[in-house]
Amino acid sequence: MSRRLDKPKIEKAVRMILEAIGEDPDRDGLCETPARVARMYEEIFGGGEHDPCQVLRKTFKEDHHEVVLVKDIPFFSMCEHHLLPFFGKAHIAYIPNGKIVGISKLARVVEAFARRPQVQERMTSQIADLINDCLGAEGVAVILEAVHTCMTLRGVKKPGSVVITSAMRGDFRKRITSRTEVMSLIFGHSLSQ
Repeated sequence: MSRRLDKPKIEKAVRMILEAIGEDPDRDGLCETPARVARMYEEIFGGGEHDPCQVLRKTFKEDHHEVVLVKDIPFFSMCEHHLLPFFGKAHIAYIPNGKIVGISKLARVVEAFARRPQVQERMTSQIADLINDCLGAEGVAVILEAVHTCMTLRGVKKPGSVVITSAMRGDFRKRITSRTEVMSLIFGHSLSQ
């Protein structure tokens, strides 16, 4: 994905939005807002153009065939429908097939996909598919929990609502025991209770 931020264009657009809502973009409190928003977008979307598969290139041979889980990985992204943030935590589990990856790399994968205009459902599947494809894992489970400000600040206005999405690949999709184990590890209780 090749993308370059055009900060002058963002500044011009923000200035137009301020004018469209009846504000004077030259008044004291707003005169630097277009430049601030351009810098913010550079920070929020910076890195989204990188190929996240590169992060998983370095692996280590290890004869471990049980669950590896990194949970509570914080993330924030921008909803592509309203350009408002959604944020929460990601849980990533995989069952290695003779090779493992540094655990910080899983957080980097989340970050790479979060730095794009997104929908949570797609992001969940993208993370799972990438880890599955790049690591050749026996199973991959990705669960995202997020608060969407496009739902809490506008529209239906339901603060406190949390969206949970999951993507299961390999053993986590095929075997209920694997799925139950990972859900228990993430949420701290047995699903059969």
